[in-house]
Amino acid sequence: MAQSLPVSPLAQPMPELGIVRGVRLGAIAAGIRYKGRTDLVLAEFAPGTTVAGVFTKSKCPGAPVDWCRAILPSGQARALVVNAGNANVFTGRAGRQTCEATAQAAAQVTGCSPDAVYLASTGVIGEILPAERITTALPALHAALSETGWEAAARGIMTTDTFPKAAIRKTRINGTDVVIQGMAKGSGMVAPDMATMLSFVATDAALPASVLQTLLGTGVKTTFNCITVDSDTSTSDMVLLFATGAAGNAPVADTVDALHDPALADFRTALNDLLRELALLVIRDGEGATKLMTITVSGAVSDESAWRVAMAIGNSPLVKTAIAGEDANWGRVVMAVGKCGEPADRDTLSVSIGGVCIARDGTVTEGYDETPVVAHMKGQEIDIAVDLGLGQGTARTWSCDLTHGYIDINGSYRS
Repeated sequence: MAQSLPVSPLAQPMPELGIVRGVRLGAIAAGIRYKGRTDLVLAEFAPGTTVAGVFTKSKCPGAPVDWCRAILPSGQARALVVNAGNANVFTGRAGRQTCEATAQAAAQVTGCSPDAVYLASTGVIGEILPAERITTALPALHAALSETGWEAAARGIMTTDTFPKAAIRKTRINGTDVVIQGMAKGSGMVAPDMATMLSFVATDAALPASVLQTLLGTGVKTTFNCITVDSDTSTSDMVLLFATGAAGNAPVADTVDALHDPALADFRTALNDLLRELALLVIRDGEGATKLMTITVSGAVSDESAWRVAMAIGNSPLVKTAIAGEDANWGRVVMAVGKCGEPADRDTLSVSIGGVCIARDGTVTEGYDETPVVAHMKGQEIDIAVDLGLGQGTARTWSCDLTHGYIDINGSYRS
């Protein structure tokens, strides 16, 4: 289905990707659901690779999410298997058996233990995932793995995505050059509450799993947890971060304060930048999207409250359709602020679109001229700013407009 959809007008070209020493990966057509396209991805990691993960908060998670949560405490990874087209969710014992069979098969071709194999699935919910299509394809896929297989892998995990999503950063730890590179997939059912539908990031840095977990857990809070396409949290959301250690940087203690250690400052910044880029690529590919919304909220009683207000604006169908129709209907922003249950005061609230203050102190700004705002609304990137005038809390989130394309895609998703 992904190949038949027109490419999003907000699409970004693939960056010039590099390699991450200690990672080989690739994709193959296993016939899981799609015809004529890759749908199975395998990545192999060097011995000693550490891993961190963040997963969906859905109460109906997929079997692969349960599998990864169970093995994550070891902090070690040797392989990753991802399939597209079938989410392996709500499949009972059959879903668990598919995970076990897949892990066993991947362990055999990569020469590791099944509990070092991470699994992820994306696609339709409630249909049995045929394990034999995966296990049969793995030997040939493994034989073709390459350090340069990142773009193929990014394409192989797509569902309704219209373009592959990847990003790269180069940075240093204790004077040693390291690379961070990652890919993501996501287009609909995105209001992550932790991550996008699927994202996988690898670095050649040598970092303990505990440090990775702290950096990843903190990083997703202002990136993947600040995007929304349609307010729906997937059953399969997962972000995994792998560190192969091939860069050979000076050892970092697992007891280090990862958020404040000066030696990790550049790495933290680079990782957060990469996570943000991947998150924004997901919004740029929102199902039916034609406009990217950046929503900034300030003056809230807390950062958490600001985030809730910003997400309420980004999730509002009335705001999203106004953006789609290029209608500078700022009253819908006021509505979204007022309904979300967070502290707000009509008489201290101000609303700006495209840098133009439209309303403040409970009424329209004196002398307001809608002309520049109307011009801004015709662009592809829309900026909405709200100051609640109550405190110091701030947040920034990203959303997209809501068009008939979203209905077209989701009304025929299984057909």
